[in-house]
Order: sequence, then structure tokens, then C-alpha cells
Amino acid sequence: MNRFINALLVFILIPTMLVTIIVGFDLPLTFLKTTGAELPYRAEIFLSIGVLILLINVRRSIKRWMGIRLVTQVKKFKWNAPVSTTRKKRVTMYLILEIVVFAFVGIALYEVTSQAWMPAIAFVYVALDNIIFTIVGFWTNAFRVGLSSKALIVADREVTVLYFSGLRKVSQQQQSIYFDYIKGLQLHFPTDCIPEEKRAEFFALLESQMDPNRVFFSKVMA
Repeated sequence: MNRFINALLVFILIPTMLVTIIVGFDLPLTFLKTTGAELPYRAEIFLSIGVLILLINVRRSIKRWMGIRLVTQVKKFKWNAPVSTTRKKRVTMYLILEIVVFAFVGIALYEVTSQAWMPAIAFVYVALDNIIFTIVGFWTNAFRVGLSSKALIVADREVTVLYFSGLRKVSQQQQSIYFDYIKGLQLHFPTDCIPEEKRAEFFALLESQMDPNRVFFSKVMA
């Protein structure tokens, strides 16, 4: 999810920056017989882009916070533990990079032209949300993995829910654990989410949730 959202934001940012530069520097638009400062509907364009960016990020934010809230309810799971120290540090580093990039983009848009206030607010919102999310996740051990009788939930930088219904195969390839379902669906999560000292316990309990007559469980995982 997180990778897709970031790619979508970059895709939206390109035309946003283009319009911002044209308006901010009052560049000529010969094919429209006008200039950036006189571009028709520029306020509506900026408002629409900003609202779109904000909606995309609010949706991601809600899903991440709901995932964190769910997985921190330890008593609801048969097995629950914070992600490994290595994983937590990597997730924190990625979140900090996102904070820096999105804050810079928001400030840059507004500096070029104050008319881009809505996209600027949307990107700064992402940065602020990431700051709070990083602090909560890192300092309260809210980045966790939870295993119940029905699903596995991995909640850190993004939320991954892997249900056991319709599952046909669980296997390890390189640094990821893959869940193969009926109709060709495949989901995965990084192995390093699980603390190394708890992996044997985790995989034993995970296998115990599977019906051996329906699900092939690879024995090489550890």
C-alpha cells in the first residue's frame, strides 16, 4: 500500500509542480494565449489537486492508525510481538525520509506561489501525520505483528492483513514469507518483521493454525 501511495503522490506531484511553476513565474502559455498569472481556473485547479492529495493521504492515515490500534490489543491475539529492532529502525528511517521530502515539497510549492496553498497544506499534513505516527510507533512499540486464529496482521509503516481463509500455500523466498491463495492471489510480508529469537515459536504457531489437508506449509522457514 505505502509504495503504491507514494508512487501515486509522485505522479500527482509532477503536474502540480508544473502548474505551480507556470503560475508562480508567470510563464507564457502561447497555446492558450495567456500567461501563468492569468491562467483561467487556476484557483480551482490548485484546490482540486490539494483536495485529491489530502483525500489519498487521509485514507492511508486512517488505515495505518486503525492497524496500529488493532494490533496493540495484545489480548485479542494468540501471538503478538513488536517487530524486530532491525525492522523498526528501517521503518523509522523510511518514515523520516518521507517527512523531510513531503515537508520540503509543501513548503516549496507555497514559496513558488501562495496560490498553491491547498496542495502545500496537503503535503505538510502528510509530514505532520508521519511525525506523530513515527513517534507513537517507535516509542510505544506500536509497530507489531499479531497472529490470531483467522489472520496475521503486520502493522508498521504500512498494514498487511493476511487471512487464512482460502489459503493454499505458505512459503519463504529470500527475505519474504508468501501466502498463496485460490484464484492466483499472492500476498507477502518481510521475514525480518519477526524478531529472530521468536521466529521458531512464531512459525510453529502459524503452522498450527493451518489445515494440513488444505494448506502446504514450507518446512524451511525459520
